[in-house]
Amino acid sequence: MNVSAQKRMAAEILNCGENRVYFDPYFLDEIKMAITREDIRNLIKEGIIRKEYKKGTSNYRQKLQHKRKKKGLGTGLGKRKGAKKARTPKKQAWMKRIRPLRRTLKKLRDRKIITKTTYRELYKKAKGGMFNNVAHLNRYINEHDLIRRGR
Repeated sequence: MNVSAQKRMAAEILNCGENRVYFDPYFLDEIKMAITREDIRNLIKEGIIRKEYKKGTSNYRQKLQHKRKKKGLGTGLGKRKGAKKARTPKKQAWMKRIRPLRRTLKKLRDRKIITKTTYRELYKKAKGGMFNNVAHLNRYINEHDLIRRGR
């Protein structure tokens, strides 16, 4: 049964492509008999001919992967594309390191655990990149006995 002419007319009436036009297989004889646009319109009203939905793209896998990445999974060497400094720029890494150090130093100075001169020395050393993290700073303070006496 060749119903390509009917399919073309239905596509024009439904304002979509021919691939999206659906013919009910039980009424193929009626569809074949429809030769005018008016006949096609009547069949559309009856629901024998209809427009199929557009197929969308699913985000399911993307959402799953995002959940895994939030948990820290699927972030190994094989999944990395940019260089280390492209993934976290140098400046960002520096800010992440220096801000807690400066915060800790200010806290120690304000609580009078270290003197102002010690604070200034340690601040400059932190700026020079001497300390990797807060634990390293604390270790340095304890080893060099920089804690203020007679508090």
